[in-house]
Amino acid sequence: MFIKHWARLQQREVFTRSASARFSCRASTMDEVSKLRVQYSNTALSEADVDAAGTPLRLFHRWFEEAVRVVSHEPNAMTLATATPEGIPSARMVLLKGYDPEKGSFTWYTNYNSRKAQELDRNPHAALVFWWPELERCVRIEGIVERLSAVESDAYFVSRPLGSRLGAWASAQSQPIVSREDLERQAAEVAKRFASTDVPRPPNWGGYILYASRIEFWKGRANRLHDRLLFERQTDVNGAGASWSMIRLQP
Repeated sequence: MFIKHWARLQQREVFTRSASARFSCRASTMDEVSKLRVQYSNTALSEADVDAAGTPLRLFHRWFEEAVRVVSHEPNAMTLATATPEGIPSARMVLLKGYDPEKGSFTWYTNYNSRKAQELDRNPHAALVFWWPELERCVRIEGIVERLSAVESDAYFVSRPLGSRLGAWASAQSQPIVSREDLERQAAEVAKRFASTDVPRPPNWGGYILYASRIEFWKGRANRLHDRLLFERQTDVNGAGASWSMIRLQP
């Protein structure tokens, strides 16, 4: 009896020490959050950089190409922020799949039944954010979003890897599912269905295009005195020849 009681006490002590250690680790981590800090370099973003590029959209093109060259992790990853007509926001990461420096447009693809698609259909105002930490650069873009044509969505869909095309059919994006096993079962059924035929674009899957009306370029600088240049489109024309105003913002 004494041995059993002693063993239970030992187990309780081990559990208490373990729980205490876990709490201490969490507390320490929480304390350290406020101390996390990166000191940026003093490489500048100047108005001359924009003059050299010609337009803010060409500057974006230059920055994007540099992000690709430095092998930034998924340089086309961007935060897409949408909102309901009531102004309730939501944001998620998506992949940029095309942009036009002349038109000021940015494209991506998704399931038209997803939350972001439903919000865009009801409220076409959206924002994009690119973050390239290797270059200490960020770009914020705001504008109006439209659906791409079926022809454009078809053309992109056939260029996707087979697994991605099958995945577009397998997932009812943003809808609840009981388990991972159920999702994999759906994927297996889709693979079997299209085993001997081409995989067409699902009718509820396609692209969106955002026409930029505001673009902000951010460059990290030492002591948090960052460079920020904001551009606003001065015409309603979505295409070449649009004029832009530029102002420098305080960090």
